Amino acid sequence: MLAWILEYAGMKPGFLIGGVPSNFEVSARLGDSPFFVVEADEYDSAFFDKRSKFVHYRPHTAILNNLEFDHADIFADLNAIQTQFHHFVRTVPGTGLIVAPVGDENIQEVLDRGCWSELQSMGGQGDWTTALIENDGSTFNVSFQGEQQGTVCWGQTGMHNVANGLAAIAAARHVGVKPVVACEALCQFLGVKRRMEKLATINGVSVYDDFAHHPTAIATTLEGLRNKVGSEEIIAVIEPRSNTMKLGIHKSQLANSTRLANQVLWYQPENIDWSLSEVVGDGPVSAEVLNDIDTLLEHTLEKARKRAHIVIMSNGGFSGFHGKLVKALEARANG
Repeated sequence: MLAWILEYAGMKPGFLIGGVPSNFEVSARLGDSPFFVVEADEYDSAFFDKRSKFVHYRPHTAILNNLEFDHADIFADLNAIQTQFHHFVRTVPGTGLIVAPVGDENIQEVLDRGCWSELQSMGGQGDWTTALIENDGSTFNVSFQGEQQGTVCWGQTGMHNVANGLAAIAAARHVGVKPVVACEALCQFLGVKRRMEKLATINGVSVYDDFAHHPTAIATTLEGLRNKVGSEEIIAVIEPRSNTMKLGIHKSQLANSTRLANQVLWYQPENIDWSLSEVVGDGPVSAEVLNDIDTLLEHTLEKARKRAHIVIMSNGGFSGFHGKLVKALEARANG
């Protein structure tokens, strides 16, 4: 979002993004200006450097959008991740800016260890706020310190996208882009591949691809879609594939994370040594656990009727399930 805002404003930024934004069709480029946008996280830098990647970047403007325990193959606990975030905060110069949300206790604990740069807050009673015009987050007003700056009307949904858009507007202002221009830019933001990317709509059945692989991401993705489609059927097809998922770190949160779907089909990979069925069996939504892709495809097709929305969530290739489902729906439609 930030890279696109700077591009729209004529600043020709370089960028390195963990996905392919549709406005650019590439995930990285050098750019033609002093500005470079990096999507960074706390994962380790290399097998010989276990420091988090983001401590190497030394940004002048930094967005801390959320902090939860993840990457259990690298970090022992939440405190270990917070320590890396603390090291990152120390790399931002005194003339720099940190943008952070109100109400995120994990981030606040990091900032309480020390913050030596200007800090602007988002949400709640913070410096930057939004007012929803559409409940699904597709249209909202943006204000800075109580004064309205502009309106965003875009193709994204969900409060997580609203928060991310707000953070991008705040960061862009720090390098000279007026918020009203940033809002205009986001109105033309086309999204990122594998981030609620609509793959097809066939006979009223829509298929989406989403990278969600963590309970919070699953819940926010489904919330955005539910607010968009109302009472229409939502079928979630989920592969718990990340290293943290495989270790079962968040398994107690999985069932409830899908509460806004109507039906859930879980795919249990062979390398998970805990029972997914036991975890999701008593959840708030009708759920099935399958360990064969062809059977998963068959069951998904049985449940997919008109006005249904199928969200496929995985951080991997999912054995080509996305393409197989679209082809099967097309074959069914063609008789």
